[in-house]
Amino acid sequence: MYQKLAKIVAFLALIGCSCAAICTGPSVKSTSFTTTDGKIVSQVAFIGEFTLKCSNNAEKVALFAEVDGKVTPVVRVGDNQYQISWSEDLKKASSGDHNVNLYDEEGYAAYRKAQRSGESTSSVKPLTKLSVYHSGTYKGAWIKSELLATILITGAAYVAFSTRNKLIS
Repeated sequence: MYQKLAKIVAFLALIGCSCAAICTGPSVKSTSFTTTDGKIVSQVAFIGEFTLKCSNNAEKVALFAEVDGKVTPVVRVGDNQYQISWSEDLKKASSGDHNVNLYDEEGYAAYRKAQRSGESTSSVKPLTKLSVYHSGTYKGAWIKSELLATILITGAAYVAFSTRNKLIS
């Protein structure tokens, strides 16, 4: 009898320890990186790294991120350090700030519930927000160098032949 009770208590303790902490009063410090050379890639990568500090000193907080209606898990890369990454098609990626809403497990559950019931997800308050800045993607010069060289050579040849014809006549 006591063995079963001990097993149940141990099991419940294990479940309690494995649950992620709840963060109150979050403070975020972030940096971001994006793909800037679009000549050799078809997708633009966005990476946001951030440190999350909670007023209740919660650690190992499970987080989810929502970017443009898409939800993805946030990866914990160290003590209170997290990373979010996603990619967009080169033609659809816009420059400027991309807002990322961060949700803890409770917020994510409320977000999913709103999605399933067809309600607006904007009513669900995120734990915190961060911004990933994209300066834009270089897609190459407006005029290819080969075309510019051809135009210049054609112009130089025209001037040379025009001048020659004027000198001969």
